[in-house]
Amino acid sequence: MLAGLGLLLAGCGIRPTEVPTDAGPAPSRLPCVLDEDSVSQPPGTTPAKVYLVCGAQLVVVNRYLSEPAAPGAVPVARQLLDQLLLQPSEAERLAHFTSAVPSGTALAGPRPGDPAHTLRLTVDPAGLTGPGLAQLVCTLGESAAATARGTVLLGGPGESPVRAYECDRELRGNPGRTPVPTVPVG
Repeated sequence: MLAGLGLLLAGCGIRPTEVPTDAGPAPSRLPCVLDEDSVSQPPGTTPAKVYLVCGAQLVVVNRYLSEPAAPGAVPVARQLLDQLLLQPSEAERLAHFTSAVPSGTALAGPRPGDPAHTLRLTVDPAGLTGPGLAQLVCTLGESAAATARGTVLLGGPGESPVRAYECDRELRGNPGRTPVPTVPVG
């Protein structure tokens, strides 16, 4: 009987401590799941993947782009940026999706001397938050705006250098870290 009482009093074997410990934030229980079946594709549109922030990670949602008036990467990239700048739909908000791309962000194509596929933002990519830049890199990286290797060439206004960015699993899982450019270009 005393042995049983001793085991009961021993508990789980973890000794109490008076030293405060920080185990980090509690795991997120946000759903980050949308009922995509309830949304039908509008006529004259093309489905596109757009990355939004949810539960401290990037999660792909389906959006629809109109057929671009002009061919090429820049019109597609502009439509994708417009999708990132939209307020999340009611269903997306209820599932806790957000966008970290700052309003007023716009883009243009390459300037003379820039490599083909360069996208020039109205803000310096290095000045964007990690999640905002990650959203742009991952969304554009899976579109016609990417290079053949799947990298995104981004520059900012003025003499901002063009850099090649790549979306990988680590970036999608932890967009809080700023994506490191693969290499300066040009």
